[in-house]
Amino acid sequence: MSGSTSRIRPIIGAALALALLGACGNQPEAPLEDLTAQQIFARGERQLEAGQADDAAFSFGEIERLYPYSEFAERALIMQAFAYHRDGDYPNSRAAAQRYLDFYPAEDDAAYAAYLLALSYYDQIDEVGRDQGLTFQALQALRQVIEVYPDSEYARTSVLKFDLAFDHLAAKEMEIGRYYLKRGHYAAAVNRFRTVVEDFQTTTHTAEALHRLVESYLALGLNNEAQTAGAILGLNYRSSQWYESSFALLNGRDLPAEVRGDNWLASIYRQVVRGEWL
Repeated sequence: MSGSTSRIRPIIGAALALALLGACGNQPEAPLEDLTAQQIFARGERQLEAGQADDAAFSFGEIERLYPYSEFAERALIMQAFAYHRDGDYPNSRAAAQRYLDFYPAEDDAAYAAYLLALSYYDQIDEVGRDQGLTFQALQALRQVIEVYPDSEYARTSVLKFDLAFDHLAAKEMEIGRYYLKRGHYAAAVNRFRTVVEDFQTTTHTAEALHRLVESYLALGLNNEAQTAGAILGLNYRSSQWYESSFALLNGRDLPAEVRGDNWLASIYRQVVRGEWL
């Protein structure tokens, strides 16, 4: 029996040690007021690594409150903007990024703060059908990164996102234009497709917009405009499905795809020929 007891004691001792360690691990962390700026910053980093972005944002914010003049205050502010963004709290991420730009406009992380601010708009652009105000704001903020910090590592990424957001706006115009076209509101449809051709000509939607103009103008009996839209399609997108569809529509009415009359599309065509467009 004594031998059995001697074997059990080490096991019990180990279990007690683990229990004590577990108890220590479950103890509440020290109040932030009792920690140095460096210790609070380290806690915020740990919280980020643990997926507790909201708690991390709070911790970083407390550095700004408790130690506003410390060397960690600047770093904590940009980290707070990052933590809020990771948590999906875009308004607070934007506010923190803007504060950083206001307080530290010449520091190395200013470019990243501007980029985070732009992302706070851009990352909410998820559906064509949503209000496009966020898209316009994203474009403005991305342009700021591109123009103010052209040599930063974020400029190139901002250019790519700018093009995608720009394409998103064109997609919205196309969606509305198709809606009007389907319901026979041809004049309203023309206005939307014209906007794409004139203002979003570098996007992926231009060829379809020209084809939809052919459809709309033919429905309105405006053959000159329809033929001219077809001519622009033939000049720039001859191998596309949209040119083939437009050519079939025009050919079915014995109308060649050529510039006719003096209209806004004829002006666009002349610009294309001179190489001033597309």
